[in-house]
Amino acid sequence: MNATPKQKKLISLSQFILEEQLKIPHASGEFTALLSHLVYAAKIVGREVRKAGLLDDILGATDDTNVQGETQMKLDQYADNAFNQSLKICGHLCVLASEEHEHIIPIPGGYNIGKYTMAIDPLDGSSNIDTNVSIGTIFSIHQRLEPNSKEAGDERDLLQKGHLQRCAGYIIYGSSTMLVLSTGTGVSGFTLDPSVGEFLLSHPNMQMPESGDIYSANEGNASYWSPEVQAYLQKIKSIEGGKKPKTARYIGSLVADFHRNLLKGGIFLYPNDTKSSKYPNGKLRLLYEAAPMAFIAEQAGGMAVTVKGERILDLTPKELHERTTLIIGSKKEVEEFLTFVPKS
Repeated sequence: MNATPKQKKLISLSQFILEEQLKIPHASGEFTALLSHLVYAAKIVGREVRKAGLLDDILGATDDTNVQGETQMKLDQYADNAFNQSLKICGHLCVLASEEHEHIIPIPGGYNIGKYTMAIDPLDGSSNIDTNVSIGTIFSIHQRLEPNSKEAGDERDLLQKGHLQRCAGYIIYGSSTMLVLSTGTGVSGFTLDPSVGEFLLSHPNMQMPESGDIYSANEGNASYWSPEVQAYLQKIKSIEGGKKPKTARYIGSLVADFHRNLLKGGIFLYPNDTKSSKYPNGKLRLLYEAAPMAFIAEQAGGMAVTVKGERILDLTPKELHERTTLIIGSKKEVEEFLTFVPKS
């Protein structure tokens, strides 16, 4: 007779956060409550993503553009509304910022002002919505500059260095809905079990492989990149001396590309355009995309730098929608890239 399979111990996200909270002296439970509001909105957005092909009012583009000048997809707006409505009234934020809005989103009157800030990209990779490719949500949480203040926060509370983040993470909506986060003590992954409506710990202590065979870059733009970036790409694709070239895998959704490399190892590159005025400083936003992903990468043993070799987590954002270059991935792969960076 076959032995009865041993049941895996299931730990929910709320249980996990509560246990982590017990390790922190004087923890008040505010952070746990804040995450519960984020998770609630993520479940709503995940539900809509799963049935997007069935509803005319979810797929396709709107007539609107966001602050970046990018066409907003219908699901972009839906996700932005879902997260904003849930988070701004949660009572644990002093200020909220969304990639879709030019200015900060103030906390409405009549609601408690908390000690945390949040910057969120409600739907990363939205250009892939209509083709059923994995998309995601990215978030970053800081503690406000004056934790005991009961006044509303402002931009200064958001414009902090990445290494000061209290939590960073992303939700990926793919074959399953998964939440990956770090509170500064490693990286954990939680998969949504639709049958119980809970995120359950599925990937404890996630570690990015020290090296990997995958590189992710939009090589259609390669002619615009610096000679150093082009030289690096040429080397990793080279077959000289019988060397095996790295494998190109580019989805066009930062969450999806990063998630694959987190599990399998590799490097993701988004350089700046040196021969056009389109993205002279890179395309990705420091506050909403680069800093939270860099926090996760480093906590998982990886690295994240700019094309100049600057550590992403050491950069201080100067404005809400500041752009940056991003080289992120396995430690040895990023270190090899750094050998191509000119020494100042």
